[in-house]
Amino acid sequence: METGILLESGTNELEILEFRVGSNYYGINVAKIREILPYQVPTPIPNADARIEGIFMPRDEIISIVDLSRVMNLPAAQSTAGDMYIVTNFNNLNTAFHVQGVEGIHRVSWGDIIEPDSTINASGMGMATGIVRIEGRLIIILDFEKIVAEINPETGLKISDVEHMTGRSRVDSPILIAEDSPLLGKMLLDCLKRAGFANIDLTNNGKECWDKLSAYQEQGVLDQKVACVITDIEMPQMDGHHLTKLIKSDEQMMHIPVIIFSSLINDEMRKKGESLGADMQLSKPEIGQLVGAIDQVLQIENADGTSV
Repeated sequence: METGILLESGTNELEILEFRVGSNYYGINVAKIREILPYQVPTPIPNADARIEGIFMPRDEIISIVDLSRVMNLPAAQSTAGDMYIVTNFNNLNTAFHVQGVEGIHRVSWGDIIEPDSTINASGMGMATGIVRIEGRLIIILDFEKIVAEINPETGLKISDVEHMTGRSRVDSPILIAEDSPLLGKMLLDCLKRAGFANIDLTNNGKECWDKLSAYQEQGVLDQKVACVITDIEMPQMDGHHLTKLIKSDEQMMHIPVIIFSSLINDEMRKKGESLGADMQLSKPEIGQLVGAIDQVLQIENADGTSV
């Protein structure tokens, strides 16, 4: 079963694949899925992380397999002929997730997705990015980026890329960020502050970011408060594509640079971002490239006085 990105750009909708791990039901954004394949016995890897079942080679590429039941501390499920591999692509990495069944695809609005509260994602330790009611069932949308980053931290933000930037000249241009992950939001703030950006405001999703922009516009202080917007794509309430569309469709806001910084950047999603007017689009691990992109859109000068 192969999946395609069927939605128009900027509609604030997504498609969720509902799947089963043991007897529990979860969801994943279809935009993260490369394909769905039948289960085949994996080749085990000696001394690998316990959450890695092994590897398989569906074509000419070796892909690691993550055991979701082990990741979520659920009872180990007996592998059967009905098991599937959900092969994902995000952060420029292909990973397979072993599940016990695929239930179907549902089209929903980001506005219908509830952001997990602190009782579910205490101290950023939870694995849910959102919860949605579908046909009377509560479906938990899992944080696959976090699952992979916990197994292999090198797939997360490459903080080492900004370590050498400490001591850069202070930049006071106001930057507004929309990022729903508390953990990634804090890391992003720390990295950008280390790179000299001193005036950063973090919002939890696209709607919260848009509400701030609209309030600043109404107060007549938009340009004093926002010089650049950085947004994730996948967020509850309002996604980054819809936020970009709203900004770039507003005559008083369209001049504000929008940088999409997301794990979902691929050829198809890049085309969507371009069609909506995004100024730049970067894959999430590349925090060093994000600093360069901010320098470019804000026309920050290099130490030798030349423009970036």
